[in-house]
Amino acid sequence: MKLIFDFFPLILFFLAYKFYDIYVATGVAIVASLIQVMVFWYRQRKFETTHIITLAVIVVFGGMTLIFQDDLFIKWKPTIVEWIFALMILGSHFTRRRTAIEFLMGSQISLPRPIWRKVNLAWGLFFLFVGALNIYIAFFFRLNLPEQERTDFWVNFKVFGLMGLTLAFAIAQMLLVAKHLQTDDEKDTIGE
Repeated sequence: MKLIFDFFPLILFFLAYKFYDIYVATGVAIVASLIQVMVFWYRQRKFETTHIITLAVIVVFGGMTLIFQDDLFIKWKPTIVEWIFALMILGSHFTRRRTAIEFLMGSQISLPRPIWRKVNLAWGLFFLFVGALNIYIAFFFRLNLPEQERTDFWVNFKVFGLMGLTLAFAIAQMLLVAKHLQTDDEKDTIGE
């Protein structure tokens, strides 16, 4: 259920784009992101960082898309969000005792510190990569196609490509860290 909730604005963006155009889809994404943040706060009485970052970027870049009637701005949005996440994750190597990924997942799984650092680095580099890939797809891929076909391709990539890459990367990370998971007994032994 949380997965659907997290992708709620993206799903609505895609549907609005398929039935209308990039500008209606952008407006729908802005409203859906706002609703997402408000519903999360109402249920949890706190904000989720990823929702707030996404909301801020969609309001700014989506707003510029609507004001200037130029889809260039909305095409930058995934890259900006991915690179903000990358900076936060990679920056945690230098500013925190625990890495960002350990901070997010440390209460759910237990890994040795060097493994947390490797996972953190992998996620940071992954976000840098997919942000750069978005730029390539949005602005440089298949320049010989008509603009509308290129935008159609970018929307499909944004919705299915980025989601698929993220899911595949998450599964690969889970498989790699599975052999390093520590039980409570192992944590106690290490701590002694």
